[in-house]
Amino acid sequence: MALAVRLRRLLPVGHSAARGLRLPAGAAGSRGRRVPWRLGASEVMGNSGTFKRSLLFSALSYLGFETYQVISQAVVVHAAAKVFKIEEILEQADYLYESGETGKLYQLLTQYKESEDAELLWRLARASRDVAQLSGTSEEEKKFLVYEALEYAKRALEKNESSFAAHKWYAICISDVGDYEGIKAKIANAYIIKEHFEKAIELNPKDATSIHLMGIWCYTFAEMPWYQRRIAKVLFATPPSSTYEEALGYFHRAEQVDPNFYSKNLLLLGKTYLKLQNKKLAAFWLTKAKDYPAHTEEDKQIQTEAAQLLTGFSDKK
Repeated sequence: MALAVRLRRLLPVGHSAARGLRLPAGAAGSRGRRVPWRLGASEVMGNSGTFKRSLLFSALSYLGFETYQVISQAVVVHAAAKVFKIEEILEQADYLYESGETGKLYQLLTQYKESEDAELLWRLARASRDVAQLSGTSEEEKKFLVYEALEYAKRALEKNESSFAAHKWYAICISDVGDYEGIKAKIANAYIIKEHFEKAIELNPKDATSIHLMGIWCYTFAEMPWYQRRIAKVLFATPPSSTYEEALGYFHRAEQVDPNFYSKNLLLLGKTYLKLQNKKLAAFWLTKAKDYPAHTEEDKQIQTEAAQLLTGFSDKK
């Protein structure tokens, strides 16, 4: 309504705008007399059609500016609302993750799978992978979810290369896909995986999980069997390699950053000490893994494995 009132003020109403427009009384007449002189519209405006078009153009320009302001304000409000909504979704997602509600978390995040937000996408990659690892997930579903997780992680990394979590989950998902593409593909991706774990640690040195995963990378290549080493030599001039000592360093570093953050880190500390023939320290860490509170199915599996390894100690005594 306010815009319409402003517009009416700009446009002439009939010919009233032309009537009453006078020159000063002192303007000369035909005989030198001082007479009032009423001017016609054509004398003032020249071509009336041109004048009207000019006024109309001015009005439309004004209208366009008003519209631009309204649209700009709407865009700002919409963007702010969108950011707020994303933050709300992420809070819900983190709550469900901490609560171990894997299925509900996946259902929540898949509603926004077309999102371009890196924080949401890497969480979706993680959720897809977690569902794939549930005991009730069929092999066919698991394979689909593993590849789906990689796609989400890849998109997260494309949206934000400065996200340590995007690097971490991209590396994890590449490794998972390797389980379906064979040992050759898994070894071929080894340096890519290592690069992204190292980048994640560089971006966030306080993320214990990234450090732990780098330890797993080292442990995996330290215990690589001879036939896989031969494949690695074919694929690389300098094949990936590591040692148990290097793996142990990462596992301890992860524990220093965040003590007892993950049952698997405790288990791998014990297993690595076993590889290094240090049974006393192996028993210490395996006992911690066995006694770790089981919040997930993985925790339960780790408890079982740690207990079996400790039983093996007892049988040998």
